[in-house]
Amino acid sequence: ATASRRGSGWNSHSRYRELAVMSDGYVWFEGIPFPVVDCTPEHLRAMQDFVFKDEDVLTVSFPKSGTNWLVEILCLIYSKGDPTWVQSVPIWERSPWVENTHGYQILKDKEGPRLITSHVPIHLFPKSIFKSKTKVIYLIRNPRDILVSGYFFWIISKFVKRPESLEQYFEWFTQGYETLGNWAQYVNAWMLEGQENVLIVSYEELKQDTRSVVQKICRFLGKKLEPEELNSLLKHSSFQVMKENKMSNYTLLRGWLIEDKNGSLMRKGISGDWKNHLTVAQAEVFDRIFCEKMAGLPPELFPWE
Repeated sequence: ATASRRGSGWNSHSRYRELAVMSDGYVWFEGIPFPVVDCTPEHLRAMQDFVFKDEDVLTVSFPKSGTNWLVEILCLIYSKGDPTWVQSVPIWERSPWVENTHGYQILKDKEGPRLITSHVPIHLFPKSIFKSKTKVIYLIRNPRDILVSGYFFWIISKFVKRPESLEQYFEWFTQGYETLGNWAQYVNAWMLEGQENVLIVSYEELKQDTRSVVQKICRFLGKKLEPEELNSLLKHSSFQVMKENKMSNYTLLRGWLIEDKNGSLMRKGISGDWKNHLTVAQAEVFDRIFCEKMAGLPPELFPWE
């Protein structure tokens, strides 16, 4: 099932050539648009040889699904709630991105258990992941909120093509032409439920009952936190604390990744914000497109419906 999902529907844009930086503001690799910063076709090709270890923990998600929140939680699980690590080391070094050249260099030389982050579609992912016992935590989120969150982030970013309006980005998203490609294909391919080393977590579950989901993640990882350690984790992974933590909010990269001098990765950190931005007509179009594409997957995987 994994192999068939991995190959299904991913070659529709294979006519595109691989270029380091294209005039349309993306790095294209195997028909998939990637950000232009710290990412090249040569590296993405070399990344295929990356070797995952059984003790690694991989966070994987489509962009704007709440990835950095989950990474912060994982860091605090490993530090037993002690905030020293998350307050002194940038989040992209604590859990490096394997698709970025900088992150790759950190990971390949790192000893012991590694926290690893990625947005890469499964069909382009290093094949060693399927031969290892690496713990994989796949984070999903209501795609309507992903769309809205993505729009407000991409318009202040310097590393992808910027939409001129929410209406334009809505068209990009629903047609599958935004960064990392088609959301529905991405999610369908990564849904590896049933495998003992894979845990699927939703952003909505994390928002509704963070404590319970953190405890579920701890059980999955074979970790145990004392009550005071868990309380510290919840405090230091909260939206407000992360928003004020320069090691977690990406403000260290203003001027390089983020154009706006006041811009931040942290915007609202809520569920359901799409209702404040999408029109009724847009919501109806969205539902018609994505309900059809996600038909057949277990409904419990989509707690926002």
